[in-house]
Amino acid sequence: MFSRRDFLKIGGLSLTSFGLGSGMVSCAPPETESKLTDMTAGVEPLTIRDFEKRQEKAVRLMAEHNLDGLLLTGSTDLRYFTNVEWGRSERTFGAVLNRKREPIWVCPAFEEERAKERIPEGQEIRTWHEHENPFKLIAEIMRDLGAAHGRLATGPTVRNFVLYGLKQQAPGLEMFNGAVITESCRACKTDKELGYMDLAAKITKMAYRDTFDRLSRGMSTGDVRLLIQQAHERMGAVGRGGPSFGPNSAFPHGSKVVRDLQEGDIVLVDGGCDIEGFRSDVSRTVVFGQPSDRQRQVWDIVRKAQVAAHEAIRPGVSCENIDRAARKVIEDAGFGPDYAYFSHRLGHGIGMDGHEYPYLVRGNKLKLEPGMTFSNEPGIYIYGEFGVRIEDCFVVTEDGARILGGMESTAVDQPFGE
Repeated sequence: MFSRRDFLKIGGLSLTSFGLGSGMVSCAPPETESKLTDMTAGVEPLTIRDFEKRQEKAVRLMAEHNLDGLLLTGSTDLRYFTNVEWGRSERTFGAVLNRKREPIWVCPAFEEERAKERIPEGQEIRTWHEHENPFKLIAEIMRDLGAAHGRLATGPTVRNFVLYGLKQQAPGLEMFNGAVITESCRACKTDKELGYMDLAAKITKMAYRDTFDRLSRGMSTGDVRLLIQQAHERMGAVGRGGPSFGPNSAFPHGSKVVRDLQEGDIVLVDGGCDIEGFRSDVSRTVVFGQPSDRQRQVWDIVRKAQVAAHEAIRPGVSCENIDRAARKVIEDAGFGPDYAYFSHRLGHGIGMDGHEYPYLVRGNKLKLEPGMTFSNEPGIYIYGEFGVRIEDCFVVTEDGARILGGMESTAVDQPFGE
């Protein structure tokens, strides 16, 4: 596993160390092959003990909130706590985490052998046949835990038909939103988890850098998306996301209008990858060719907003105040009021999901804590012209924040700080 020092060393490397040129954008693909290499070799995976620690924290939170169990079905939450990945279907499968013993599993009988391949050995699996009721089985589990009239929390992604079924089969149970457990556990990352996120962010930024060096006139968004994917793959990751060109960049999540790359176009890319299940999310905005004064002006305002938000981050500050710090810069520059041009929240939590609790948005008075991770992604979107967004993810530290993966933008023609 890479240490924090290793990641800081990676973050401080010039991209020329990886064989990449210093030019930002050219009008033709480079003649030389990319020298990107696998960066994931030697990454230490999560261990059984990592999952035990997560479950122990969940049990402590159950005790604090006087809850007897937490039901998780197929979801990121299930994978986070148990390392069991299972698709969602109409057949109820899941685990009841509890304060008295190891998780107890509920499984369709015909899936039992497949489940045994995934569930840690020794943990109890209770099965139900197709004509039987899985919610009755869950009620029996709670009864056997001495909590037939207890308090059962359900994961925030557990679907309504499960909740309705439990209300019918276990009317004595009090039902609660399990987010108080799942979100509290997942919001603050461990050093190992931050290591994964650091590396994922570094890989995505290097993939973009490699792609920008290969842009050429007439490329489609599909061409650029493929270059980004291939660059990720060379570094040992599976990349997601793609670009918008020119006026299409004014749509924060892209436009259906087909446009090939033209001289002077804004190129806005957004995407990421994951390492050991933990994600990156990075946006960069560059210009294919020479930036106009208007493009450079708007880019500079967005960057100032990102810096203002970053400087406001520290433990104890509310999430909404970070959003406000960035929004004020954009409004003061004449791109307001409110959501007129900066049309979305400043940022989202990130971890095993690309977007997860908590959020940097007006009205969220939650206080930042060390270990929380977010995106910082201000933007200005001018329909009919172009859009600019710059996105880096960060971790809250004891006295501020640290950018994951380094390589911060410093100018429209220096998207990685070189």
